[in-house]
Amino acid sequence: MSQEMDPDLPLAVTLHVRDRCLCLQVQRAARALARRFDLALKPVGMTNGQFSLMMALNRPDPPRLTDLAPFLAMDRTTVTAAVRVLEKRGWVQSVADPEDGRIRRLALTKAGQGALKRALPVWQRTHDEVDAGLSGGDVAGLRQGLGRLAEG
Repeated sequence: MSQEMDPDLPLAVTLHVRDRCLCLQVQRAARALARRFDLALKPVGMTNGQFSLMMALNRPDPPRLTDLAPFLAMDRTTVTAAVRVLEKRGWVQSVADPEDGRIRRLALTKAGQGALKRALPVWQRTHDEVDAGLSGGDVAGLRQGLGRLAEG
């Protein structure tokens, strides 16, 4: 079955967008990387998103949820849902802010730190493989460029 092409939207335009669109390429690459890291981290019992979130909590001063959302480029409700899963697993806890008890901060538990320690070598190995696969390119430049795009 073939459809009639609009003369203002010829196949050449579709191919041009496919080949030029950074958004499409970054989305495809992000999905492929997410699948790869999810598969690698599965034996540890976490996803790549959980790893990133827990790593963002690995700091001396527990962050507020409102600080995490922009850092992870996620909306607050998505971060809240992800944190709930980690709390149920006993990896993250919500603690009162020492200066303002109305504010909640998120911290890794000892079990969460242990899970993160087990996941770190898996993440490192997988990342080394990804970096090696990009050997012909400027990996540092790619990271910097993506970081600039993420900053807006």
